[in-house]
Amino acid sequence: MADLRLGGMVTEDSGGSGPAVVLIHGLGGDSNSFAPLMEALDGYRVLRPDLPGAGRSALRPGRPGLNGLAAAIRDTLRLAGIERAHFAGHSMGTLICQYLAAESPGIVLSLALFGPILEPLPAARQALRERAEAARRTGMAGIADAVSQASLAAASRETNPVTEAFVRESLMRQSPAGYAAHCLALATAPAADHGAIGCPTLLIAGEKDPVAPVAMAEALRGRISGAGLEVLPGVGHWIPIEMPRRSAELLRAHLDKSAL
Repeated sequence: MADLRLGGMVTEDSGGSGPAVVLIHGLGGDSNSFAPLMEALDGYRVLRPDLPGAGRSALRPGRPGLNGLAAAIRDTLRLAGIERAHFAGHSMGTLICQYLAAESPGIVLSLALFGPILEPLPAARQALRERAEAARRTGMAGIADAVSQASLAAASRETNPVTEAFVRESLMRQSPAGYAAHCLALATAPAADHGAIGCPTLLIAGEKDPVAPVAMAEALRGRISGAGLEVLPGVGHWIPIEMPRRSAELLRAHLDKSAL
């Protein structure tokens, strides 16, 4: 495992000569959001970026919005010498994946979207603006408490308390400025041009997801030609953390099938 550095952006690169897979985390996440899936991706070259402003990556000035984050991913692929890759995303990362597939279809082999977002609903957009202000004003502690309790399924929190601890720690380690910037980017994000997405696509939804409910995944399936949908019972929004084994199985099977 090595780090690729592009300006202040850090990407973990597993190395190897297999097909490339890029894992794009969501709001409040970082490269560790996909750590439970790594063993299942043996044989692939896996890139796990910390998006600018998240994790170990500095906020990148001058390129606002999710389109700016998508541009940072394209820059990273060029740095890594990768022409085409499979993409998997979680939450906000699923929108970035959709933008890449619609706007740069030549670089996208397939999509696997955990907790897929079509676009934020109006109430969610306002809540994101308020959360950005709270992060700037008071820091991440209150947000970490609220998100770790509200976005996980009750069963996940009760049967595996480490899940809640992981999510809280992921939020606590975010830069308030970077997190606020991502909140605002998501609050203003439009839907992707789904008619332009032609690659194999798998949507993986949590039955109890309050952030990206199953109905949103079903609507997205209707917009992306040929998309498949898996609904995981008793799971909330942090799907790879709440149900890692099944998430890994679904991702690996999708990648292997897409490579045929």
